[in-house]
Amino acid sequence: MKIAAANNLIDTIVAEIEKNGINVESLVPQLQQLREHALAEADPLVTKVLRLTYEYLEENDGAFDIQAQYEEDEEGGEYPLEIEDQENLVYLLNLLKAADNKINREEIKDYRTALKEELY
Repeated sequence: MKIAAANNLIDTIVAEIEKNGINVESLVPQLQQLREHALAEADPLVTKVLRLTYEYLEENDGAFDIQAQYEEDEEGGEYPLEIEDQENLVYLLNLLKAADNKINREEIKDYRTALKEELY
């Protein structure tokens, strides 16, 4: 994200998750606030991923078991990585800090797709 306040908020959210785990009651309002920054930056991908993320957290009581990260074997087959919910969410938030990076955008799109499939 380009706005310094947004990146500071991401740092705050990540620190809270690492300290207290995923607490939906405090996390969702922070993600909604972060989404406002994404709207101000006019980044529809980040805006949508943030909305889908907090909707998913609300519907799944704080679980973030989204399969959006894959490992490729020697034959080119992909296998989902086994990642804890907390680590998975922190990873996504860190991707959002540099959402303009081409590789990060591709991974953010993978999260968007996985979240949409789970929610709808």
